[in-house]
Amino acid sequence: MARVGPGRARGSRRGRSQRRPPTWEISDSDAEGPAGSEADSEAAARARAPAEERGAAAQALRLLRPEQAVRRLVVRVDPAILEDAGADILMEALGTLGCEYQVEPQCPARSLRWCRVKPDPCPRSPCPWMSPQVPPEVWAADEQDLLLLLEPEEFLQGVVQLTQICGPTCSVPWVPPESHACPHLAVIGLDAYLWSRQPSTQEMRQPKNPAVACAELAVGWPEVEEALVLLQLWANLDVLLVASWQELSQHVCAFTKALAQRPFRQHRESQAFSFCVAGRWAAGEQVARDGTGLRGAWRQQITQFNRVSPAVAEAVVSAFPSPRLLQQAYAACSTEQERLALLADLPVEAGEGVRPRRVGPDLSRRIYLFLTTTDPDLLLDLGS
Repeated sequence: MARVGPGRARGSRRGRSQRRPPTWEISDSDAEGPAGSEADSEAAARARAPAEERGAAAQALRLLRPEQAVRRLVVRVDPAILEDAGADILMEALGTLGCEYQVEPQCPARSLRWCRVKPDPCPRSPCPWMSPQVPPEVWAADEQDLLLLLEPEEFLQGVVQLTQICGPTCSVPWVPPESHACPHLAVIGLDAYLWSRQPSTQEMRQPKNPAVACAELAVGWPEVEEALVLLQLWANLDVLLVASWQELSQHVCAFTKALAQRPFRQHRESQAFSFCVAGRWAAGEQVARDGTGLRGAWRQQITQFNRVSPAVAEAVVSAFPSPRLLQQAYAACSTEQERLALLADLPVEAGEGVRPRRVGPDLSRRIYLFLTTTDPDLLLDLGS
């Protein structure tokens, strides 16, 4: 009986340790109540914030990509443009591009207007205490780009007005004064129209009223070129002269692609020095406030010369640990030839079995000229 008792005691203790429920242990944090859980949840939310912010920033940048931004561009086409037989080429090109186009009355008539649809919802930072990664103005709708199509005769009538009464009181003939858009003009077939107005040989032989002949020849290419210069310099307005609807469609597609790239370029330009990263420069030498690293920067500067190995640069740095010491040595020389050859005989450390060598007169001359010359156009390397 005496031997059995300890065995039972051990088995009993083992049984109690296996059946002990974990709920018997009472944590001190239970007394804190809901306040502790709220603090823990806020801390967990702040811990998740960087990951969520990175995800929101990545999503916003994806929407800024040109291939995504072109899907949010809407080209509003005036119904008067569709009356032309060649307008089908333009509409087919817009459909192939992937952007949306809508047929709506525009002011002025026969114009195309581009607008940008803001994403819904607009990507912002998920945390209220963090600023959004993409400025809101990048998502702003852009309705200032407008392309106005003109008939050749209508364009020439405006050319006459520009070349005769151009001045501070003269407005652009084709654009309403109250318009706040930045229009671009496009004229299809102007060259062919001007050639068709020139009289043929038979018509030149027939007598004609001088007033009618003068009116027909009042506007030609010299007047058109003068008007183009006036529009560019005075009104900051460019004119696109195309021969067919095919060329116009290519220009509209290229302009639409450029507008799709604009948000991404604006966001990239808003990031100050985005190409600079924190930490050590990839190809440089970090220099501390106490001067640590200056020797390495001086060595690396010497290796930037052509045909200079690290062993040769180390030989120069070992003899003159800083540019100031080398300049003082140059000042102590009595002749110019002595300064030019000051570094020529410095030994360069070589491995076993390699014939010893020197820095040489060429590098000695180049380093001397680099530290002392005042001519910014001086060619240091005569072998290049």
